Amino acid sequence: MTILRKLTTASVLTLAIGAGHAQTIFTYGKKPVSRDEFLKAFNKNNTEQQPSAGSYQDYLELYSRFKIKVQAALDQRLDTLPTQRAELASFRNQVVENYMNDEASLQVMITEALERSRKDLHIAHIFIPLTPDAAADKVQSAQDKINAASAALKSGEDFGQVALRYSEDPAVSSNKGDLGFLTVFILPYELENIVYNTPAGQVSTAFRSPVGYHLFKNLGERKALGKIKVAQILLGFPPEATSAQEQAQARLADSLYKVLGQGGDFKALAAQYSADNLTYHSGGEMLDFGVGQYEKAFEEAAFGLPEDGAISKPVRSSFGYHIIKRLQRLPVPEGADNSYREEIRFLVQRSDRMAVARKVLYKKILELTGYKTYTVDLEALGHYADSVLRQEYSAGQSMPDPQTPLFSFSGQVFRVPDFRTFLQTTVRVEPKNARGPQQLLDAFTERAAFDYYRNHLETYNTEFASQLHEFQEGNLLFEIMQRNVWEKAAADSTGLAKFYAANSSKYWWEASADAIIFTAASQELAEATRTRIAADPSQWRNLVEAANGALQADSGRFELGQIPVLERTNFTPGLITANVKNDTDNSLLFAYIYKVYSDRQPRIFADARGFVINDYQQELEEKWIAELKKKYPIKINQKVLKGLPQ
Repeated sequence: MTILRKLTTASVLTLAIGAGHAQTIFTYGKKPVSRDEFLKAFNKNNTEQQPSAGSYQDYLELYSRFKIKVQAALDQRLDTLPTQRAELASFRNQVVENYMNDEASLQVMITEALERSRKDLHIAHIFIPLTPDAAADKVQSAQDKINAASAALKSGEDFGQVALRYSEDPAVSSNKGDLGFLTVFILPYELENIVYNTPAGQVSTAFRSPVGYHLFKNLGERKALGKIKVAQILLGFPPEATSAQEQAQARLADSLYKVLGQGGDFKALAAQYSADNLTYHSGGEMLDFGVGQYEKAFEEAAFGLPEDGAISKPVRSSFGYHIIKRLQRLPVPEGADNSYREEIRFLVQRSDRMAVARKVLYKKILELTGYKTYTVDLEALGHYADSVLRQEYSAGQSMPDPQTPLFSFSGQVFRVPDFRTFLQTTVRVEPKNARGPQQLLDAFTERAAFDYYRNHLETYNTEFASQLHEFQEGNLLFEIMQRNVWEKAAADSTGLAKFYAANSSKYWWEASADAIIFTAASQELAEATRTRIAADPSQWRNLVEAANGALQADSGRFELGQIPVLERTNFTPGLITANVKNDTDNSLLFAYIYKVYSDRQPRIFADARGFVINDYQQELEEKWIAELKKKYPIKINQKVLKGLPQ
């Protein structure tokens, strides 16, 4: 079974899973909330390892309050506000591409790549170049040549000798077709499939790719070496180097190797001598790599180093002489490793494999969207394409009627003018007859199908629809809370004053101090500031301004527990507390104490304002919730609630 058929089967199985009848756990007004929706929200927010009847009950109260607030926002048509629509559209654009693949087929490809990553293949190659638009005689010549090579190999001839005779790979004279060991993601996917499906010791059938014909031989297999991180000193050959120049570089490489053997500094020598412009400034340190990425001699020397810190003898490549230092081996993880699977997923999604997944998704889209074709005069469509792309038109040529339907998706019909837009905006100027009318129509159909699917994705992908719905509900909650609670409380000065008067006994200063809390970006700045503050505390604003953001200060009255200290401190006027390091950004905090209030004291309204606003907001919210519960009565299905998993 081909991988395309495997992926298609996986997709069909995924689509065949239907949704059962959803149980309702509660209603608010006439709106039901399903058991599945509630559990999804609960599991996303539950901090307990094991859910309990109590945690379900508590969350049901929170979730029902959330739902009636959102319903109130919808009833007020807040979802039609321009800001709400713009934010939802922006969020949609951010996440939609994450869903523009077929997850089932993607998982098949990730698993395949994981399996292949655990094995390296020793591959030899014969290559006959051929362009896609080659003339018939050149195609025949290339076919004859690759067939002759294949026949010679089948007769038992040595691969290297056959490669020398037939292959047109520029490197064949030096490597006799031997590419060395390769692993996953090194070759184009269609060629990778061939080599991984060719048994050890066997030769593949001839294959034509966009660049020519290929024959591969699997010379052997081994457990994958994984990746390695090295540093190098490259003593490069100048362009068209003479033998004398190459020998001079060889002597220099030998002398540097001796210096390293006597304890020389690898980084310093790389900075002084290495011709690798990408790495010399970092001590020669290269990005980690696997097999098949560099020349065979270089890779064999690197992977042959026995331990971290080991240094190779000078190794010759086509670039020059390399001295390689092993920094770290990165073997392929054994067994199930989620982080490695995510790494493979990342590579798959950025590789040419996605063309296969795209074909699967395209087929799925055509099935889902009610794709329908219409009878089209291809000759007339070809003339029309020429007139659009090259302004070519001959009298008497048939042309399609502008209202001619070409195809449709769920009632949206695409006609000749839509085809014209596609040609003008998507198809580059091509040689005449590079693509015939059917190929152009197929390309237009594919583009239109993906665009239609993307624009209507909520209809076809429940996970995407759910994510958009959650975002919209969150935005609506914020909007209506802002209007009905937060802004309302902050702006109601009369209500705040009355609330404070009725509840003033709640607002107290515990033991506190008038202080300035400083945050310094460095140890040096902290010490300099401490010295200046000790000499003249009144200059603190000037110090902050002169530091250009490296020093920040917050002055006011603070409860003693709010002042950063390392240990129990006896606060007295004039005290400068010890530096406290902020592990987040390595800044240093300390405080200067002006005045200490040892006793508990009531807060005046100005000092308590923040606490009063917060408490007043809660009171307003509870009154509002009571009104909403009357408008949208909440009825709980106790049987479903008690049946939730524990």
